[in-house]
Amino acid sequence: MPEELEFAHLYAGFDTPILDLDCGARCAPYNGGIPVCCDTRHSIPAAYPAEWVFLQANTGLWHLWEPENKIDRARLVQEAGSDLVLIECLGAERCEREYRSLVCRAFPFFPYFDSGGRFLGLSYYWKYEDRCWVLSNLDRVQPAYREEFLKTYESVFAARPEELESFQVQSSRMRAFFAAEGRLIPLFHRDGRWRMVDPKAESMNEIDPKTLEKHGPFEISDRLSFPDGT
Repeated sequence: MPEELEFAHLYAGFDTPILDLDCGARCAPYNGGIPVCCDTRHSIPAAYPAEWVFLQANTGLWHLWEPENKIDRARLVQEAGSDLVLIECLGAERCEREYRSLVCRAFPFFPYFDSGGRFLGLSYYWKYEDRCWVLSNLDRVQPAYREEFLKTYESVFAARPEELESFQVQSSRMRAFFAAEGRLIPLFHRDGRWRMVDPKAESMNEIDPKTLEKHGPFEISDRLSFPDGT
C-alpha cells in the first residue's frame, strides 16, 4: 500500500521561496495590487482531501471556494479531479506562510514528464506567462527550491500514484501547445541545469536561463531599474 501523505512534514520540507525576493510585489502592480498567484480570478487552488483536513485543523486562512455560478464550479471541479477540494485563502495580506497549500508552494511550476514517463524536472503552466513575474525571470529560481520541489512530489507520487498520470497528461499538453507554437519548452532539469526541450523530438539543449525571453508587460519593465537594484 502507498504511504499516507503527512502534510506537516511535506510543508516543512517544501518551504524555501522560489526566489530570493518577493515576486508578488513584482506582478501585483499589473494586477490591481494583488499577486497573481493569490488571485482566484486567475487560478483556483486545489487541495488533496487529507490536506484540506490538515489545513482546517491548523489555520483559519482557508475556506471553500465559492464560484459566482454553478457552471464555473462544475467545470473547475471536473478539471481539478473528483477527489480534490477547491479552496480560497483570505488574501495575500493575511497569508500565513507556514500554511500555504502545496499548490501555492509549487505555483507556477508542475512536475514535467517526458513521453516515456520519466520525471525530468520542473516546467510551468504556460497560460501565466503574461502575468507571472517569475516566468520572465526563471534564472532567479533558487536551486534549493528545485530540490525541495522534486523531493516533495516524489513523496506525493509514492502516496498517490494516480498523480503521475495527471502530470504526464499536463506535460503532453504542454508539448502539443509548444509544438503548435513552434517553441521550445524551458525545463529546470533534475540535475540543476536549465534545458530547452524540443516538444516533438524531445531532445534537449542546455541553456543559460538569463537568455530566456520575457513575457507580457515584463518584457518592457525589465529594462527599468527597481529601487533595490534587482
